[in-house]
Amino acid sequence: MYGKLKITGTIQVVTGLHIGGSNEFAAIGAVNSPVIRDPLTHLPIIPGSSIKGKLRSLLARNYVNELSDLEKNHDNDPSKVIRLFGTSASNNNIKGQSDNAQSSTDKTSQELTVSRLQFFDCFLSNQDDLSKRLGESNTNAIEIKTENTITRLTGTAKPRSIERIIPQAEFAFQCVYDIYGDTEDKIRTDFEVLAKGLGLLQLDYLGGNGTRGYGRIRFIGLNVENPIPSQNFSDGNFVLELSNILKNAVGEKNGQDEGDNDKNKSEASSVKG
Repeated sequence: MYGKLKITGTIQVVTGLHIGGSNEFAAIGAVNSPVIRDPLTHLPIIPGSSIKGKLRSLLARNYVNELSDLEKNHDNDPSKVIRLFGTSASNNNIKGQSDNAQSSTDKTSQELTVSRLQFFDCFLSNQDDLSKRLGESNTNAIEIKTENTITRLTGTAKPRSIERIIPQAEFAFQCVYDIYGDTEDKIRTDFEVLAKGLGLLQLDYLGGNGTRGYGRIRFIGLNVENPIPSQNFSDGNFVLELSNILKNAVGEKNGQDEGDNDKNKSEASSVKG
């Protein structure tokens, strides 16, 4: 069976978040490091590539046998990670041999593994609420934080200004999981791995300068939907089970959002029928 499952929710910024954009044409006195913005609305966004890259990195760290394995190409990630994020088609060296010791016939060809996850760019979803709370002083959910680099020998300070998305800003999170003839057990395992990554991300940071307190986020209202009516599962509560796997990983308890759960049950029942 080929199919799709849609994952939705909200990313809430907990501490100032910086994902850098271009400052190639910045004027004198402008911010040194701006955030990436939607070119149409000029509001900040969280690129799907940033979420995907961070999740893959955290999961690779979690599942590798040795930290030295992280030095390898991402195509050598643990199998659980590759199932979700895929690999590129390439010629890889036979393990244990150096490049110089190999001829073109001594290399093995690695087939392309398709990613099961598609991440969407995340757009600001609570601008109106933030504008009401902040007034005219801040209508774009961005703050400018000034930091200083201190020269240790002379004690001279060199100021720099960094744009950050303000705390309490919320972004609409969307992700699609592709089903390629997978059994429900395999789908469940994949969602457990994804849930692990989401939980790790909440304990880590997104974007830059995380060791200085930037980029703490939380996921709220995570929900799995079955967008294809003809897509059948043996267990009518299977989609609800997947939702709860994600919710538990980020600190939301089963049944916390009863309205969402009732909706899932209704969808699951209609699909089964």
